[in-house]
Amino acid sequence: MKREKEESISLLGNAGTSYPDDYAPEILETFENKHPENDYFVKFNCPEFTSLCPITGQPDFANIVISYVPGKRMVESKSLKLYLFSFRNHGDFHEDCVNLIMKDLIRLMEPKYIEVWGRFTPRGGISIDPYCNYGRPGTEWEEVAKERLFRHDMYPERVDNR
Repeated sequence: MKREKEESISLLGNAGTSYPDDYAPEILETFENKHPENDYFVKFNCPEFTSLCPITGQPDFANIVISYVPGKRMVESKSLKLYLFSFRNHGDFHEDCVNLIMKDLIRLMEPKYIEVWGRFTPRGGISIDPYCNYGRPGTEWEEVAKERLFRHDMYPERVDNR
């Protein structure tokens, strides 16, 4: 059974995709969540994220993990891939990148809950792993966000130079 393409999705299946050369939140697209009555996590693992140090211009590499509980809309994965690619020439600190990603996705789809965790490879002998999250205010997800933030790194991974 062939599904009709949603009006908000233009990148998926488009062979003429052009890659943005700088930060491009406008490239993000959504589609309708067909199960809004269910609470469930959607997780994206993006192991090839790159951005630039805003001071030195040197490249930074990370595994970005995005997990969210959708509301009415969901992010389309190809548009997310192109959006994350748009950071390639964008200069921002690690902490700014993960917060910017989270805020752009909140504006885009108004999830019930979202978290973004950046696991950056070491540069200069140190790795930085910023984590941010959000739960929709006035809902149980606001409390979940607090709890997950408080406990997100209680059992840290073994870092072996990634």
